[in-house]
Amino acid sequence: MHINDQYVWNVFFSLLFASFVISGGMILEAFNALPQNIPTLMEFFILTLAALRITRLFVYDKITSFFRDQFYDVVEKRGKRTLEKPDNGPRRTIADLLSCPWCVGMWSGATVVFFYYLTSYALYPILFCAIAGAASMLQIFSNMVGWKAEQLKDEVEG
Repeated sequence: MHINDQYVWNVFFSLLFASFVISGGMILEAFNALPQNIPTLMEFFILTLAALRITRLFVYDKITSFFRDQFYDVVEKRGKRTLEKPDNGPRRTIADLLSCPWCVGMWSGATVVFFYYLTSYALYPILFCAIAGAASMLQIFSNMVGWKAEQLKDEVEG
């Protein structure tokens, strides 16, 4: 039976994520910072918006493309240089992760929660990311409203 080598890397990074989450819990316990109850609705909302913004930063934003591009191969096609995911190996798994908002969302969510409970100094960057996340959502919503208005206008004038 042939086992896809890429599955090995996927399992490796899954176990790495699990070990980070467990280690984070152990660190929080050592600092007596483990949450004693479920966060309030406001805290949950702020942490969610911060994780959303960090996810968008690493998956979509141009400012972090220098980081994402390290895990792609430069391929010459018809005289044009393009980036493609490697066929296999750890760079392929990382490229898959960085192109998946659900995957990066797990990592950013775990990171935001860890630092939120570890130190009160994390509140400022978390709030900063949460406000930026809310602004991103408002911008996306306003774009959708504008596109819909343009579509309806074209149908009426059409």
